[in-house]
Amino acid sequence: MIALLKRDLKLAMRAGGGFGLALVFFLIVVVLVPFGVGPEAAMLSRIAPGILWVAALLAALLSLDRIFALDFEDGSLALLATAPIPLEAVGLLKALAHWLTTGLPLTLIAPVLGLLLHLEPQANGHLVLSLLIGTPALSMIGSFGAALIVGVKRGGLLLSLLVLPFYVPTLIFGAEAVRRGGQGLEAQGALMLLGGITLACIALLPFATAAALRITLR
Repeated sequence: MIALLKRDLKLAMRAGGGFGLALVFFLIVVVLVPFGVGPEAAMLSRIAPGILWVAALLAALLSLDRIFALDFEDGSLALLATAPIPLEAVGLLKALAHWLTTGLPLTLIAPVLGLLLHLEPQANGHLVLSLLIGTPALSMIGSFGAALIVGVKRGGLLLSLLVLPFYVPTLIFGAEAVRRGGQGLEAQGALMLLGGITLACIALLPFATAAALRITLR
């Protein structure tokens, strides 16, 4: 399993530049927002939690279609289906590799980009914590969506349409936690709900992902 994770990390870093592309996209969105809504610090500070979370969510979408596509194209996915490792573990490892190369870097760079949007300093901790808790759910949901469209040519748009509705609860509670943190309010409730969503995704979606892959490989 460790070897499979290392292999997926190398593929994620090489194929399509997913690591750098997500960070560049995140930066571009944050930089463009002041041009669209104006440079007023009060306005930017008010919308910063939602903008940062939306930008992170969209950046995480960029490399989802490659989670299983490369393995399907070279036949590795069929071999994994017959390997001693269960497909549920394969799906979980694929999601973990996506999070390590996309979700974690986005989490680490978010406070720096928050400065561009005049995010309240006391909200930085809540921003990092909410992304750290919530982005694994994005990767798990994304891996399930990628399993559904594996083998479909140019399925990137279809994948986005499939997973975006399931991203909404994570987006709502993540942005709310940051907003409440910036206002000096209690954010524990939003963070707990965010953690509950992530734990539910980790517990349930590997089985759904494996079922989708088995249907595709029949």
